[in-house]
Amino acid sequence: MFPDPNSRSGPRGPAPEAGWPDAPPRVGFFTDTSVCIGCKACEVACKEWNDVPGSGLDLLGMSYDNTGALTANSWRHVAFVEQPLPAGQPSSRVAVGGTDSASPTTVAAGTGPGAPSGAPDGAVRAGTEFLGMPGSQPPGRGVGAQERTEFRWLMMSDVCKHCTYAACLDVCPTGSLFRTEFGTVVVQEDICNGCGYCVSACPYGVIDRRRDDGRVWKCTLCYDRLGAGMTPACAQACPTESIQYGPLDELRERAAARVATLHEGGVTEARLYGHEPTDGVGGDGAFFLLLDEPEVYGLPPEPVVTTRDLPLMWKRAGLAALAMAAAAVVAFVGGSS
Repeated sequence: MFPDPNSRSGPRGPAPEAGWPDAPPRVGFFTDTSVCIGCKACEVACKEWNDVPGSGLDLLGMSYDNTGALTANSWRHVAFVEQPLPAGQPSSRVAVGGTDSASPTTVAAGTGPGAPSGAPDGAVRAGTEFLGMPGSQPPGRGVGAQERTEFRWLMMSDVCKHCTYAACLDVCPTGSLFRTEFGTVVVQEDICNGCGYCVSACPYGVIDRRRDDGRVWKCTLCYDRLGAGMTPACAQACPTESIQYGPLDELRERAAARVATLHEGGVTEARLYGHEPTDGVGGDGAFFLLLDEPEVYGLPPEPVVTTRDLPLMWKRAGLAALAMAAAAVVAFVGGSS
């Protein structure tokens, strides 16, 4: 039976249950896609700090997305979603430097009135909220003097979710995967036997095997940096603070406030993903603010821990084995008499 969500969603998260009685508060990532500019600084920082091999030249033919997905050699993946606007949909609710009837929020560009101090040209502010660089504006925002009419960019830096209910931990036969004192999930590649059970168990398709050695690799949330009191490399390198690191409870409060601010500014599409402790994976250690449905970003709409039915399955298998053994005994006794 699926475990009680409250059993692992306390202030310190799942670490105490994994054998860390004095664990610090659980930490994680909050990724605000509304300010992601697609610079890929997070990808580069992750590779440099963790010595992740290059992914090679891969011309996917999909916009500027040169990595395509999370893999053993891409622990951070910046998705570029080039999305055509539906026919007849207004291209902009808010024009730069002005207001409209749908939303009275004033938006200023560059270093003009209302722009943040030191903001690059083309950066915009809605009311008092900095919305990022050109191409990263929420749906319908115009850039510069002219409004964009044909498409919008949706960008998101994806990463391992460090689930509360981590199916990869349940199926690993060697103990290579373990829960850290920070509540994160880490692979000990030196004892990974490359069986691949965790690859199929992950509901997000995050874990991947490296072709040259067969072992699995994924984001560790920079476990070595956390132990030294440092911020993970990707969050440290993010120029717009799209990737935010800290205690998970604090990040959830910050994310809820951010969504409320966007809704007040007319961006009603904004929503949180992976933040709810009562969802199918008990909440994610890395959750997101999205500007469209999860499927648009390649995320499952309702992820569920893939091992949730294992206890019931083993129970039924045990009962079936007992029944078969009893039937065999009866047949043997009956036949001998």
